[in-house]
Amino acid sequence: MPTREQKETTIQELEGIFERAQVAIVTDYRGLTVKEITDLRRRLQKVGGELTVAKNTLVDRVTRGNDSWKAIEPLLAGPTALAIGFEDPVAAAKVVADFAKEKRKVEIKVRGGVLEGKALDAEGVKALASMPSKEVLLSRLLGSLQSPAQKLASALSGGSRNLVYALDAVRREKESA
Repeated sequence: MPTREQKETTIQELEGIFERAQVAIVTDYRGLTVKEITDLRRRLQKVGGELTVAKNTLVDRVTRGNDSWKAIEPLLAGPTALAIGFEDPVAAAKVVADFAKEKRKVEIKVRGGVLEGKALDAEGVKALASMPSKEVLLSRLLGSLQSPAQKLASALSGGSRNLVYALDAVRREKESA
């Protein structure tokens, strides 16, 4: 049984986690071995995330006063593991979704989550996981921004290019005559 001091320490740690987090995905970890939980933790750490197992009452106590995280309260029932994404919310959701697909023999249920103060159900977390990563979206945006400039440069250089071809054709004609 944790002492009052241990609970206060856990609450302070959770407050720090929720201050930095962009997304929190609530999962049920029953049936997972310690090795599998450690594997999930390492995968989340690689993408700038964290897996936290805490008592629901302590998580509820931390999130109750915070409007951004109030939506997590209905998801806190039974054994709960929180997959937290600090840098890229899509990456954290992908790690959890991929892990759940790999471990079909073990029932790892995604109950839902919270993304920037908005509640997500299990389908919402799946949709978040299916989104392209931040890097892919930024590269697509950059490509979209560059495309008109490239087309304009090509169109503007087309006239001068045609003039050069015409002058070259006249030069060849005069040389052959």
